[in-house]
Amino acid sequence: MPASATGIGDRPKKRTFLDRHQILERNVSLLAVFAFLVVTIGGIVQIAPLFWLENTIEDVEGMRPYTPLELAGRDIYVREGCYVCHSQMVRPMRDEVERYGHYSLAAESQYDHPFQWGSKRTGPDLARVGGRYSDDWHVDHLRDPQSVVPESVMPKYGFLERRLIDGRYITDTMKVHGWVGVPYTDEMMENARADFLAQADPDSDYDGLLERYGDTVNVRNFDGQPGVSEADALIAYMQMLGTLVDFSTFIPDESR
Repeated sequence: MPASATGIGDRPKKRTFLDRHQILERNVSLLAVFAFLVVTIGGIVQIAPLFWLENTIEDVEGMRPYTPLELAGRDIYVREGCYVCHSQMVRPMRDEVERYGHYSLAAESQYDHPFQWGSKRTGPDLARVGGRYSDDWHVDHLRDPQSVVPESVMPKYGFLERRLIDGRYITDTMKVHGWVGVPYTDEMMENARADFLAQADPDSDYDGLLERYGDTVNVRNFDGQPGVSEADALIAYMQMLGTLVDFSTFIPDESR
């Protein structure tokens, strides 16, 4: 008996996933609706936790806002695209911790706008680079990276030593960061330029700087040259990375 006589041959073919996907691709309106739903769900997943940010970031002893000079150095770090080749995020995995040190805490990035976690490591992670090398090493590394790391592909940044900066706009920069939650006080704002210059001059009166930002502030002529240069600011920023939290005594809050 022919299949058509039984009605079997008249049964519609079952649609596969590929068939359904093609319908979605060919219907612009339907594709737009589903794209909107996906973006909406993804947006909620990323944005909603920010409303409870204070509950998700553990307060850690030692954390403080950047000093004016460190903040200027961070801006130079971003301007020169250092984040493209260097991350600042030690993941909680054995190989990461053994190489770079204690895994990164959320609190260590609470004053970063934007944060510098990064996703690529052409060069090593810098989350714990503070104090690992001397200022002279950093100067040599900026001038000629291959002189200290022969296999490095980093370009030369010796020009940073020749660019002097006076901090005339640093108060404005701190105000902007204050608007997004960095707890700079009025006293910090009023003394911003003086603190900027004092940190790179060990012969200056920097007691006020230490009172405002704590004893962890490095005060010295970072590049060894007269005046405050972009190299001073960048090295000051790098020399404090990962040094604010004392991990020898740090105990994570397990209740969170």
